[in-house]
Amino acid sequence: MTQDGGDWSPHSAHWGAFSARWDGNALEVKPYHTDPAPSPILDNFRTALRHRARVLRPMVRKSWLNKSRHPRSFDSPFVALPWDEALDLLAAELSRVRDQHGAASVYGGSYGWASAGRFHHAQSQLHRFLNVALGGYVRSVNSYSAGASAVILPHVMGNFEGISRHNVTWEQIAEHTDLVLAFGGMAVKNADVASGGISRHIERDAMARAAARGACFTCISPLRDDLPEQAAASWLPLKVGTDVALMLALAHTLLLEKLHDADFIARYTTGFERFERYLLGRDDSTPKDARWAADITGIPADTIRGLARRMPRGRTLITVSHSLQRAQYGEQPVWMGAVLAAMLGQIGLPGGGYHYALGALGHTGRRVNAVPSPTLPQGRNALSDFIPVARVADMLLDPGGSYDYNGKTRRYPDIKLVYWAGGNPFHHHQDINRLRRAFQMPETIVVHESAWTPMAKFADIVLPATMTLERDDIGAAGTDPLLVAMRKVVEPIGEGRDDYTILAGLAERMGAGEPFTEGRDARQWLAHLYEPTRAALAAAGWDAPDFETFWARGELPLPSGPDDGGFLRAFRADPDSHRLATPSGKIEIFSETIAGFGYDDCQGHPAFMPSTEATSARHPLTLIANQPATRLHSQLDFGSHSQASKVAGREVVRLNPQDAAMRGIKDGDVVRLFNDRGACLAGAKLSDRVMPGVVQLSTGAWYDPDPAGGDQPICIHGNPNVLTRDVGTSKLAQGCCGQVTVLDCEKYDGTLLPIRAFDPPQPDVKP
Repeated sequence: MTQDGGDWSPHSAHWGAFSARWDGNALEVKPYHTDPAPSPILDNFRTALRHRARVLRPMVRKSWLNKSRHPRSFDSPFVALPWDEALDLLAAELSRVRDQHGAASVYGGSYGWASAGRFHHAQSQLHRFLNVALGGYVRSVNSYSAGASAVILPHVMGNFEGISRHNVTWEQIAEHTDLVLAFGGMAVKNADVASGGISRHIERDAMARAAARGACFTCISPLRDDLPEQAAASWLPLKVGTDVALMLALAHTLLLEKLHDADFIARYTTGFERFERYLLGRDDSTPKDARWAADITGIPADTIRGLARRMPRGRTLITVSHSLQRAQYGEQPVWMGAVLAAMLGQIGLPGGGYHYALGALGHTGRRVNAVPSPTLPQGRNALSDFIPVARVADMLLDPGGSYDYNGKTRRYPDIKLVYWAGGNPFHHHQDINRLRRAFQMPETIVVHESAWTPMAKFADIVLPATMTLERDDIGAAGTDPLLVAMRKVVEPIGEGRDDYTILAGLAERMGAGEPFTEGRDARQWLAHLYEPTRAALAAAGWDAPDFETFWARGELPLPSGPDDGGFLRAFRADPDSHRLATPSGKIEIFSETIAGFGYDDCQGHPAFMPSTEATSARHPLTLIANQPATRLHSQLDFGSHSQASKVAGREVVRLNPQDAAMRGIKDGDVVRLFNDRGACLAGAKLSDRVMPGVVQLSTGAWYDPDPAGGDQPICIHGNPNVLTRDVGTSKLAQGCCGQVTVLDCEKYDGTLLPIRAFDPPQPDVKP
């Protein structure tokens, strides 16, 4: 094992496998040697290990320690405590809450990516602890990335993972596909990242090979660079939120000109006749034709008709990005994309049909491994209570309130304690000023964190957690053919401990030490979690070294499963023997189940519904708050690669030159973006890759409120979630609507406050 100043150590991150070494002062990083397109995000590690933002010791908010009910703020003083005292205090608080209010008063959603390691995975460790020590907790379901699609797809086609991961591969696209319609694009910055790590980034090369063969990619997005240069894509810009209208018009042309596959629809789908009435306008006197869609989307009717006529001429693949369903009525583009693909009759063919979220993560478009990955068991949660993950502020602000979700009426629990490890809700949640109010409600907030994120600064008890390079682990992803021995590179900073050690100490204090640890230290757990992978390799006749041999090698190749198209290919081959996991066993163009829910915002078939938040004279611009290219969400925003992209220390906002000229904004100006929910500053970059009327500001800049800003302070660093809406996509899925909102923008001429996002809170003496 390499630590201070020795050889290179293998390691892995969500954005790629790599090796690293530490000389006592500086970290060197080099990407995995066979990666054709390593992610530059790796550079964020170089300056992160000893950054001032790191949490050095256990800290407790002074007002909480004094049992006062002063409102939480980002500027409250903290008191440093010894580890034993901090753990005793927390164990007593957890026991109090459990005994007085029950485990159902503890929210352990702890949403976030955390580490690529499969053992030191913060959420898994915390959930295991809460299950063992408390008997359970209130959990969250779904994700901020795919909250709507994870609910609608099982109703329409079946298993979400099978449609988004075990489906069309990049190999198939390179060899078979003639036309890709990428609704929302396929931005490779997103595919640079995969939970558990990536040893080879293959997307750019696959698109280049497909394009060289003659395949055509069409980027249907307000952003030209939502497909990479390697795809040689044509750009079809459309008004934000109108993709479903375009899909309907394409479907209308296919139907009217008899270009659809009627035999496929009859054999493999159900409910087309009900949808057809809507498409032709038989009930509302509004045919969803190309002329109708042209007024809505801004795309000429002839262009729409021409694209529809082209689709059946070859192998066509329809993709729908995560981004489209991160908006009001986000279920609709996911559903309508599947219906459009069904009308072409190519679902299940190599390189054709429908693939939800292709390119949204590095997991997609790849073969699934033939052996299992190491996985930490989380135990059994005795509680059935949960919330859709994006409804956390609603839950805290409205305990006992009712809400609709997937056909049921549910009630929010009354949460007294929030326990978070490995995530930053002040990055991924919407309407941050509302979230601040929500986080005033719990009696106690506990955070494990390696750095002083906004969530850590708003917590009551903050325990310093190690970064991935400060501990041993195993890196693995179910679609990457490499198992990585993530060797410790450097000793932890300050008094940092890994989550397992922290939680083992808590479990011991709460009488659950043995059930939590099962008598194993961290190294023994790594060997234990490795064994199912080794056994599966051995059973199949593959190289299956024992754990110590694997650890000494530093990596182990894993076999990939066949490129068989998953359950959609099997369904196409024999729909009777391989029925879909839907009520009809078929693709549900009309869903009797969803229709039976009676929702006005998600009816029995896909439909175009314009957003209830439209541009206006006061808010004439539409914001796209997409994922950043310089970091994973908000992870390591203080890292060198992320910082190098900033303008005047602020996150970059891209504007079309026309919109900038109307406002007197030039490249490099600091601008103020604002609407009725809030405001933030950002550094302007003019780009014709953004269509007029649209501004693009990536998420992930650490929230940095003006301390003199009152209840609705401006974020001086550029976090777009001070602007976005905290509402559900619909009653069906209650997903997040964080991708788009409306606002205006102006050049900022005020005094620029220094960025304080990465400064630790001021310490206080112990009372």
